Amino acid sequence: MSANVLVYTTTVCPYCVRAKQLLQRKNIAYEEIDLNKQPSEVRSELMARTKHRTVPQIFINDQFIGGFDQLYALDKQGKLDELLNANNG
Repeated sequence: MSANVLVYTTTVCPYCVRAKQLLQRKNIAYEEIDLNKQPSEVRSELMARTKHRTVPQIFINDQFIGGFDQLYALDKQGKLDELLNANNG
């Protein structure tokens, strides 16, 4: 079973592009939700859930990990693979 990765993005967000590139480079499948194509309630609910206003907002197995900076840091620390494989066992 692979990890469930969900990335909330907007169309013109350079950090969203970088986050998706990092995931693609590591061959990590993810679901993308473009907030520009969603009703405004989706963004409001997301902000209420995470207390963050910026994108990307990245979830791994329903755990909010943050944005691109946090994703990149996890990868550099070798913790991203651990998190992605946590349910494999």
